[in-house]
Amino acid sequence: MSNARTDAPGRHRVNRRSFLKTGALGSLFVGSGAFAHGGQAATTDTDRIAHPGDAKNVIFLVSDGMSIGTLTMADLLLRRREGRHSHWAQLYQDDRARQGLMDMASLDSIVTDSAAAASSWGSGNRINNNAVNIGPDGEEYRTLCEIFRDAGKGTGLVTTTRITHATPAGFSINMEGRWMEDAIAAQYLEREYDVLLGGGTRHFHPDMRDDGTDLFGGFREKGYTVARTKADLMDWNAQGQILGTFFDSHVPYTLDHLNTPEFERDIPTLAEMTDRALERLSKNDSGFILQVEGGRVDHAAHSNDSAGLVYDQIAFDDAISRALAFAEGRDDTLIVITTDHGNANPGVNGIGSGYKDSNPMFDTLQDMKHTNNWVLARLDEDSTYREIQETVEEAWQFPITRRQAHILQESLQGKFQAVYEARSRPSAVLSAIQANYTAINWIGSMHTSDYVELTALGPGSEAIGQFTRNTQLFDVMVEAAGVREYARG
Repeated sequence: MSNARTDAPGRHRVNRRSFLKTGALGSLFVGSGAFAHGGQAATTDTDRIAHPGDAKNVIFLVSDGMSIGTLTMADLLLRRREGRHSHWAQLYQDDRARQGLMDMASLDSIVTDSAAAASSWGSGNRINNNAVNIGPDGEEYRTLCEIFRDAGKGTGLVTTTRITHATPAGFSINMEGRWMEDAIAAQYLEREYDVLLGGGTRHFHPDMRDDGTDLFGGFREKGYTVARTKADLMDWNAQGQILGTFFDSHVPYTLDHLNTPEFERDIPTLAEMTDRALERLSKNDSGFILQVEGGRVDHAAHSNDSAGLVYDQIAFDDAISRALAFAEGRDDTLIVITTDHGNANPGVNGIGSGYKDSNPMFDTLQDMKHTNNWVLARLDEDSTYREIQETVEEAWQFPITRRQAHILQESLQGKFQAVYEARSRPSAVLSAIQANYTAINWIGSMHTSDYVELTALGPGSEAIGQFTRNTQLFDVMVEAAGVREYARG
């Protein structure tokens, strides 16, 4: 099959220039670690020094918009509810993985967006926020999925966002703007990756696209299985290529999914999508790259939705468990687990005498049935305070006061004014009301410049040191997988 494509006017395809300047990564230090032949990397008893090509497979897991408080709260909930750590935290507990911090700045800001963040991994270049693997002068960088595809390896993208959203696109697509999702969907058709699973029906369906193009039909003509429901995905024989879109926009939040029968019936979880992707991609004897994104963690953080955030982080952690299970007993799979940036920096606050009220207040998350987004979707400026109370109680499983309902009512009507003006929006007001009962609070509702968690295990992980620049992960993956020659274009 041909993967030839015509570059857009004004662009030129470029390779990973800084990567090529280094030659083989044998002389490249990433943070405080060393890869392959160069330098001495700190190792644990389970480590061995990998050589180029030792990582037949690469699984890259991204919890989008995960602040350290999010990772902590998911682990706390599982410990208090189930008596176990999250799979991510358990890696640290068992000293099974490399751990460090990563600088995720974009080319034009110390605070990155998801497109620039994913592109830094996907092409090894820092770019401006909102662009996808395109430099400020129109340079079009080769992406990891192109590189692995051209090397004969399998390629897969799995997400709870629209499959055309920033993070999966950052591993696979070149586009001037991340918002050009109809065009991103068309580029997927052109580039012919093996597994595409997530939301985003509206960018493939002829009745929803602005140009009326039937991209579903286009994928079928190229031999793809097109899955629209969980049953479609589970009935697929894991042969050939697949496009699965399971919701018009983003896949619903996990907490709403768990408590909505039609969602449970028709929409696969992130872990289920990951399982099916691994089943298909592992049939490629040359190996594969798979990117898995817990994308709605970011959305819940933007809206300060505590239960939405924590339950989607746990769903992402379930996907981590599937990747770890796949790699168990193998020595050919590099797993990277990270996030692209912090968002809103939530945390459990100390409440009560000796902070003893923090425990029972945090435990209220265990009984919640729906997200704050579910609540706000059912309210508007005409909602009465009693309607507000009833809707909130149905979602949270405990009541709020009439005064609190009145404050939310004022926010819905545009009459409430917080000192920090961004906190005047209904989502911020609702989260502030909720904090009185959960002890969870937020610093804002936008991305943050925090250094992020970086975890890795398997061949190539010894190149990860204590502090990493985002673009260096591209080099680690390309060298570990032995596909460096295809990065040249």
